[in-house]
Order: sequence, then C-alpha cells, then structure tokens
Amino acid sequence: MAYAALVSLLQTLEESPQPMQQIPSDLLDKVRRLVGILADPATKNSLSIRDLELKIRDASFEAQNIMESHLSTHQLELFKSVSSGVGSCFWEIISALQDMFPAIQLCETSTDSMYQGMNLEVKGLERVIDELDLILEALSKMKDGKEEAPGAGNLWVAAGASRSVASNESAPVGLDHDLLHLKDRLTGLSSNLDIISIVGMGGIGKTTLARNLYNDRLIEDRFDTRAWVVVSHNYHVQELLTILVNSTRQDGAEMHKKSVEELAVRLHKNLKGRRYLIVMDDVWDIKAWDDVKRYFPDDNNSSRIILTTRQSEVAMYPNPQSPIHQMTLLSPKSSWDLLRVTIFGQDDCPYALEKIGWKIAENCKGLPLAIVVIGGLLSRDKKKEDWKRISRDVKSAIARNDGDQFMQILSLSYNSLPHHLKACFLYMGLYPEDYEIFVTQLIKLWIAEGFIKPLPLESLELLAKDYLSNLINRSLIEVRRRKHNGEVKTLVIHNMLRELCLKKAEDEKFLQIVNSDCHVFPQGKNNHRREMTVIGSLPELEVLKLRDYAFERSVWEPNEGEFTRLKYLLIDRNKLEHWYADSIHFPRLQHLCLNHCFELEAIPTEIGDIGSLEMIELFRCRSSVVASAMLIQEQQQSLGNEDFRVRVNSYRDYVDSLYSTSLRQRVYARG
Repeated sequence: MAYAALVSLLQTLEESPQPMQQIPSDLLDKVRRLVGILADPATKNSLSIRDLELKIRDASFEAQNIMESHLSTHQLELFKSVSSGVGSCFWEIISALQDMFPAIQLCETSTDSMYQGMNLEVKGLERVIDELDLILEALSKMKDGKEEAPGAGNLWVAAGASRSVASNESAPVGLDHDLLHLKDRLTGLSSNLDIISIVGMGGIGKTTLARNLYNDRLIEDRFDTRAWVVVSHNYHVQELLTILVNSTRQDGAEMHKKSVEELAVRLHKNLKGRRYLIVMDDVWDIKAWDDVKRYFPDDNNSSRIILTTRQSEVAMYPNPQSPIHQMTLLSPKSSWDLLRVTIFGQDDCPYALEKIGWKIAENCKGLPLAIVVIGGLLSRDKKKEDWKRISRDVKSAIARNDGDQFMQILSLSYNSLPHHLKACFLYMGLYPEDYEIFVTQLIKLWIAEGFIKPLPLESLELLAKDYLSNLINRSLIEVRRRKHNGEVKTLVIHNMLRELCLKKAEDEKFLQIVNSDCHVFPQGKNNHRREMTVIGSLPELEVLKLRDYAFERSVWEPNEGEFTRLKYLLIDRNKLEHWYADSIHFPRLQHLCLNHCFELEAIPTEIGDIGSLEMIELFRCRSSVVASAMLIQEQQQSLGNEDFRVRVNSYRDYVDSLYSTSLRQRVYARG
C-alpha cells in the first residue's frame, strides 16, 4: 500500500503540465528515493520497512491530495485564460449568468479561495517533506544497523488488520471484548491521568489493539491531541521527545535538532491544559518510562497513556494501582474467523476447505501472528491437497515461507533476556508440545544442570523460583495451574515459543534434537542398541529422558566412553529388566530418576561409586530397586558424601524394602 501510494504520487509529480513554482523542488527527489528503497528486493519485505509503511502511506496521500487540488486550480485558471473560441464563449455565458443570478458568484469566490489557500498548500507540502526527511533518516539508521526493527509486534496490523486500522467499521477478529473494556477506561469518569498497560507475548496483538483504540473516531474526538511513539529496545530519549513534540504541536513549527531539555519543555507546554492520549508502543525497560514521565502533566482532565509491552514488570511499573490488561490467546472459533478473514476477506470460505481450515487455525494455538502468517500463505494457494499438507505441520509451513520474519519477532523476547535466564529458557525446548511441566521437577533439573548461580544466604530452590517468575513475567512461559497458596504448580510453553527454543538451542549448540517427535528413539527393537550408542556418544549430552517405552530392550549395558558428561538421567515406563553399568559409564551423573520401572530388578551397585552423585529419586518401582538405592546410599556415605539423598515417592515400596531381607540379600549377592 505504501509503495503504491508513493508511485501514484511520483506519477502525479512527473506528469504535471508544468513545474509549479510553489511546490518545493526537493519533494520529487525524496519521493524517488523512497520508491527506490521500497522497490529494493533486499528491503521491501523488511520488518523495519513494514513498521514505517503506515507513515509513508499517510504522507503520500497528504501530498497527493494537495497536488491534485493544486493542479485542479491551475487547470481552471488555464482554461479561464483562453481568449477565443469555445473558451471565450463559455466565459461570456458564465458572465451573463452571474449578472442574472448573483449566487453563481460563488463559483468565482470558490476559485479565489483556492488561490488564497495556496500558501496553506505549500505549508502542507513542507510538512510532508519534513515527515519524509524523518522517514529517510529512520531508514538510514536501520540500514546502518544502528537501530533494531521498531514495533516488531505490529506485523499483525501490517499483514492482517490494516483495513481495521484505517476504518472503524469493524473491530479486528477476537478483540471485541478487549476493545470495549479499554474504551471504557479511556472514556471513563476518572479525571486523573491514567496509564493503561497492555501486556502479552510477542505476536498476540498488543499493537493491533492499541492502534484500533488510537484510531477509533470516538476516542479521536474525545482527546484534544494524540501522539504515537514506538520505543523498542534501543530507544533514544531525544528521538522519543522529538516525535511526541511534533505530534502534539499547536503552532505548526516542528522541532528538529533540539536538546533534550528544550524538547522536554516544549512537550510539557504542548500538553499542559489539554486532554491528551499518548501511546508508548513496544516498551522493554522501565527506564524508558522514567525518562519521559515527568513531561506528562496531570491536569485532572482525564488524559490517558497507553503502554504496550511483553513484560509484566514493565506494565505494572508506571502505576502499580492501575490494573494491567493481559492479552489472551484466541479461542479456536476466533482463530478460524481470523484465518478466514485473512484469506477470503468478507467472502465465504468454500465448504471443501472449511474443515481443513479449522484444523490449521487450531494448530496455530491461538497466536494471531501465526494465523496471519499462515493465512498469507494459504491465500496464495487454495487447493485442498496443499491445505491438507500444511495442516499436518503448520510450523514447518511458516518456517518455509515467512519463518525468518516470524522468528525475528519472537526472538526479540529471547534477545532481551539476561544471560543467566537464556539457558533456563532454552531448556524448555526439551519438553514435548503442549506438555504440562511441573515446577518442582523443572527446578530440580535446572539445579542439576548448573543453571542457577549460587548467591550467599540464598537457597538454590528460591533462586530458581525467581528465575521462573522472571520468565513468566516476560510472557515466555504460561502458568497452567497454581497451588492453594498461589504458588505456581505447572507451566506450559506455547508451541511457537518452543520452536524458538529449539532453533536458538541448535544455533548455540545448546542441545540436539534426535527426531522431530521429541522421542529419543523411534519405535523398533533392532535399532535400540545402535541408537543408544549414538545418544551416548553426543559430546554435550547432559540430560537424558527415556519416557513412555522409548527404551524397549530388556537389557541395557552401555559401552565405555558413552554418557561421559551426563548429569541427569530419567527412565520412565519401559521394559528394562537388567541394567549393567559401572562408574566409568556415567562419571558425572548427579541425579537419577526412575519412574514406573516395574520390570527393573535393581540399580547397578557400581553407580554408588560415582563421586558426583547427589540424588536418586524413585516412584512406583519394585522393592528390589528401592533396596539397591538404599545400598548405594550406604556406599555414598562411606565415601564421605553426607549430602547424598534417596527419595522414595511410594511409601509401600519403601516399607517393603526395609522388611524384605531376602531382597537386600539378593542385592548384596549381586554386588
């Protein structure tokens, strides 16, 4: 849309019957530069360009309107100056009619007003040129790599909701309740300055919601002045203030190359005594608010500020007493409605595609960004066979088509993490899709991996909980269930964020996925010995989880040199009966967890010789397994490891192990 508007304006300028002296000479040059930038294949799909498209389009439309008005006036004067022929007769007739009907003088008056308004048109074009200068400057910074793509969360607006932004005829799909609720807050009776924070994960529609509120006619009429500023990661206070000052100016004079102090004084003056609406989009740091808050006067006139962010801490910071607006994922019905509108607009979906479309929408797991991206792909190819293929693997379809830009948006959240949280987040990729993660288990694994940095007088468990809260507050993981005391019990990670984990983990050589189904082994007994050798030989392997009969052999005897860096081993539900191992096989093992190992006779007693062992955890195992764990505990204590623990989560197994001397004798005999 921006490119088309620019091309249209360029044609208008180039096809003008004669150069207008009143039109600034450098307008044509700036328009040509912008057309060249947008036409460049390397940049026309850039996320940074998308963020500026709305400004480019609006500036082009404004210039186009002024030029068309200018040319109409020029053509009228040219026609009126004809001194002979049809033109002369025409104006003689007009003159006679004016004598008979004085009201016709309005035509001449209107023409005169056009000429009188010429100065206003020139000033309008000068404003357009100033706007184009700012756009070109922003593009230059992006090209030089000095600035990240601002407003990355705005892709939903650019790709799927631009019609809704430009018009108030209908709300974006799935945001009806959000819009009604926030309109009430914007137009409420409270006279105090109110800060409304919209928070949610990347791609969930925060910017789309804010943009629709900002452009709503009722909201526009209510406020004396409005301003929109994209903050992003690497903001500069001077640039933020310049945008705010130019958006709220009253005297028509724009502020360029002014100091922060001068801009701050002018902004406060522009807003003082006026009911204003400010949108601070894509805020990542509380410092951004601290840098500008004192320039927003509170005159008890119901002014409002909207702030969008991915971080709960940032959302609550400006006004802890004001409730934040937490965005939620779309329902399956709203997901399908958004997908259908993205593909077909107001037309109906063909019946043959509707069922498959529902499945594709559901596989996006309620994330609007994913729905809009996949909708763009489906709109180009509406064959049933292709839709079926995409429905089987939506994530791969996104990766093949718009994967880089899609991941770039989600990656902003990962890139903002401090280093000590990145490993904890990437670790989430080990869990299968839609898996409900128990916090107690996750914390133990983080500690076993060494992800938690010890601090004086702080337990590792409490530190791990702080890490967890930080990831939740950053909208990277979602709470599924809480305990009666309010503590988090279980978590889930959105499928698209899990894909981000896997991609980043692979890029940084943090972990290696053996197959896409997240099972360590495919089915088939003949492959298990070879596959265990492959797994055991991975040089960076520190965590291994064998779940749901992933290991089907009844005997396991690893080879020397395998699992040399393994720290955590989980065996859950399998057919293993006999396990033969020595301390050389798992020299760094810290945590052994056996669940539902009904066939296993005992843990190899040689495991007790591993000096790094910290805990053995058992759940629903045979009494002989419990007895072998007790024996290992004795071995560890004899080696001076008083901190070693055995945790038995089945009381019956524990009691049986204590009173079954024959079982203990069997273990000793085997050792």
